[in-house]
Amino acid sequence: MLNSKFPMFLAWGPRLGFLYNDAYMEILGDKHPAALGQPFDEVWHEVWPEIVPVVAEALDGRASYFENMPLVLNRKGYDEQTWFTFSYSPLHDAEGKIAGMYCACTETTGQVLAEQNRVIENERLKSLFQQAPGYIAVLCEPSHLFELVNDAYLQLVGNREVMGKSIREAMPELEGQGFYELLDKVFQTGETFVGHAIPIKLQLEPGQDLVERFLDFVYQPIRDVRGEITGIFVEGSDVTDAVRATQAIRASEARLRQLANTIPHLAWMADPDGHIHWYNDRWYAYTGATPDQMLGWGWESVQDPALLPMVVERWRASLASGEPWEMTFPLRSASGEFRTFFSRAAPLRDEAGKIVQWFGTNTDVTEIKAAEKELKAASERKDEFLAMLAHELRNPLAPINTAAELLSLTHLDEARVKQTASIISRQVGHMTKLVDDLLDVSRVTRGLVTMRADVLDINELVTEAVEQVQPQMHVKQHRLSVQRADEALYVRGDRTRLIQVMSNLLNNAARYTPAKGTIDVKVTSAADWITISVSDDGIGLAPALAPYIFELFTQGERSSDRGQGGLGLGLALVKSLVELHAGAVSVRSEGAGKGSEFVVRLPRIAETGRRPHTQGKSGTPQPVGAGLSLMVVDDNEDAAQMLSLLLETVGHRVRVSHDASTALVTAQAAAPAMLFLDIGLPGMDGYELAKHLREMPETAHSVLVAVTGYGQPEDKERALQAGFDHHLVKPVKLAAVLALIEHHSPAGR
Repeated sequence: MLNSKFPMFLAWGPRLGFLYNDAYMEILGDKHPAALGQPFDEVWHEVWPEIVPVVAEALDGRASYFENMPLVLNRKGYDEQTWFTFSYSPLHDAEGKIAGMYCACTETTGQVLAEQNRVIENERLKSLFQQAPGYIAVLCEPSHLFELVNDAYLQLVGNREVMGKSIREAMPELEGQGFYELLDKVFQTGETFVGHAIPIKLQLEPGQDLVERFLDFVYQPIRDVRGEITGIFVEGSDVTDAVRATQAIRASEARLRQLANTIPHLAWMADPDGHIHWYNDRWYAYTGATPDQMLGWGWESVQDPALLPMVVERWRASLASGEPWEMTFPLRSASGEFRTFFSRAAPLRDEAGKIVQWFGTNTDVTEIKAAEKELKAASERKDEFLAMLAHELRNPLAPINTAAELLSLTHLDEARVKQTASIISRQVGHMTKLVDDLLDVSRVTRGLVTMRADVLDINELVTEAVEQVQPQMHVKQHRLSVQRADEALYVRGDRTRLIQVMSNLLNNAARYTPAKGTIDVKVTSAADWITISVSDDGIGLAPALAPYIFELFTQGERSSDRGQGGLGLGLALVKSLVELHAGAVSVRSEGAGKGSEFVVRLPRIAETGRRPHTQGKSGTPQPVGAGLSLMVVDDNEDAAQMLSLLLETVGHRVRVSHDASTALVTAQAAAPAMLFLDIGLPGMDGYELAKHLREMPETAHSVLVAVTGYGQPEDKERALQAGFDHHLVKPVKLAAVLALIEHHSPAGR
């Protein structure tokens, strides 16, 4: 016993004295060597209550065996949980009586603790196995029997009973879907299979339709210690939601791309990092580039190199911040032309707010930018025109104001009064022509004029236009050359308006050609067109002015003395009138100081049904029919007073009112034979006043004359419909007023 490597001890005698071998000393720990010969109950007093029953059995002659008995020992100065496997046997003395006991033991603390740890680890792994978010299964044998599955796997397959069954038995709906064959291949070849978004159709409830899911999974062969395949480890996850979301995104992208191909803009899509992965057809059509050339950041190749760094910087800033991107910059077309585009991109986000891609458009705003520039230029021309108009209107106002102050003096003789009146009349005529020109341009450019369609010889029209302008040219000693066609050239049009076109061009030539300059007029024809050119060696046109010369309010550079005059209306009127005759007008100039040439082209026709033109004649009516009862109604007291004074001067009795209400009362009392009514009266206007006057017995048959600043044909028509007999446009000529009075007086009937 003493030489055995197996721990042993004897408890002998009445007190069970303790004897042990060397192998047992390690179990005793600090109790050795004091334990040698000591009573058993004193050596292991801390566990004696637990083992005394076993000791008693041995002393009664019964052997016992215990495996992994837990005992708390104090052998190293502290309590220690230990486990032992041991046997107790009785010992007999020489007389055959039981005198003690024998114990062979092994401490199994390490093994027990290791097993406990293994169990704990297995439980932990089992818990992890069951709680894993992905599905896990272990299949064994070539038939792929389910040996182990987690809850996720059972949930995937409808919580059916699969343990101990082959996959063909447990999941028969997989027949024809390729999974049986795939498992067979992995088991036979030992090659791992990895699948992504693999579709599978499962029957989750008996009798129900198959449900399609999408799986990511791995089939991993399991090998034993000899390297032989014994089963397959299955691990994966259900990615159906992600696949469906991806499919939805792709479907949405497809719809978005289809829509983007129908919009009149360049469009594109980019990844969150700015990598552009798609352009619409219009992009490729405009740039002439291929998809390979444009992929990623290839769009930089169609940018203006000077602006590219700024564009890239702004684009990267939006990518970093997630804010929409907006810029306006040029893009090069397939022809090499740069056009201006307004570009915008906005991020598309998922439900979590994460940017999944960018959608951008480029809108061609070249024409808009040009229109904005032109609008600004037009506004500037309008402002210049208004300033010039104010200047032109002030010019006649100055002598009129001086004349008014002169007339206020009491010691003027008759000759000076007549001279002053002549000046006033002349300046009023000048102002009237300015206003008439403005109204004429407005009507013509808006297409509100009615054009005659007579057959006219262009040579005759040129002759009349030259006659009108010759006095102006004579003053500046211009050399005028007129080259008419050798034959009659006919156009269909309005005689007055065509002469107006040519006289305007001739007037311009005379105005902008220095004294003793040359002006040439030439009439030619070719096929179906007649060409009239007016050229001069005057101040010419700056290149920047030429494109706008036929637009309203356009004027060339002029000195501060405004000696060349003009409001910038004439050429706009020329263009509109020529186009109303189905023609065209153009200008050529080598630049400032090199003269100009204006060319009018009109459709040529054969001479058919030509009507002769007769020049009407008119005389100046004399003041007759004196002594009539007249009435003037005008809210402008000065205008009313002057017309009243004029009528009283020629012998008529005149009453004056400044509003409609007073006028009705006065007219009812006086019953005037003729009333001169302003249209723009406060409260009740002149049209309404005329209707009321027609309803009164006292004025039902009176002559009503509209006196107004509204001079368009539609204004005259409206006045006649309101009950007026005549329509005069301010400023009213004395001759026109006297002619009406004469016509309606008893002597004139």
